[in-house]
Amino acid sequence: MKLDREQVLHIAELAKLSLTEEETELFSEQLSEVLAYFEQLQELDTDDIPPTAQAIYQRNVMRPDTTAPCLTPDEALANAPQRKGDYFQVKPILD
Repeated sequence: MKLDREQVLHIAELAKLSLTEEETELFSEQLSEVLAYFEQLQELDTDDIPPTAQAIYQRNVMRPDTTAPCLTPDEALANAPQRKGDYFQVKPILD
């Protein structure tokens, strides 16, 4: 599927992008190649593949939960732009 200039500009508008003429031409080619690849993928027979299938089976990949020493308030706030006592000071977001 070949995208024309207007379609690329419409996509750019949806993404709030401002494109030059060169970028419009480049993205038209690149996006058309991506869509052609998706069309190729649509031809695959996936009827016998369950929706939750994975290429690599993995069991529990989480690390064990271990205790570690905590940072002191001074260590945690060492690079804070502003602090108030032992806390980060931030601008209020609600009036």
